[in-house]
Amino acid sequence: MTKSATKTSKTEPAARRAAGEALRLDNQLCFALYAASGLVTRAYRPLLEPLGLTYPQYLAMMALWERAPRTVKDLGQALDLDSGTLTPLLKRLETAGFVTRRRDAEDERRVQVELTAAGEALRERAAEVPAALACQLHLPLDQIVGLRATLQDLARRLR
Repeated sequence: MTKSATKTSKTEPAARRAAGEALRLDNQLCFALYAASGLVTRAYRPLLEPLGLTYPQYLAMMALWERAPRTVKDLGQALDLDSGTLTPLLKRLETAGFVTRRRDAEDERRVQVELTAAGEALRERAAEVPAALACQLHLPLDQIVGLRATLQDLARRLR
């Protein structure tokens, strides 16, 4: 066997091992984020069920509690959702009596989303949700705040 053949056969398993490690599911940031996101969303389910909200509806309501009325476009940008995803979500919130949608008088291409009295009243009940979720995470508050800041920074960099 030549020197180069010997060298290749010795390094090949090391290269294969390195490639294998790089492709291990547990070593992937994307999988850690995906798994954690799914578990956090599931943890919200029993907290939001009494409010009559799904997790995406809860996010939309929080954005509207921050500022309403808002255009569908503005709401989509705030939530990072396209109109194809947002429109059915808003229809369900409207059917539930939490929001109304109407064409903008100045520009009929724009649709304004407003909270109803029931949607406003829901804010008070929803105010307990963040603390209830924090209790389920079993993390100190400073760690939760740090994790959120890290994820917000990651999202900013990816945009």
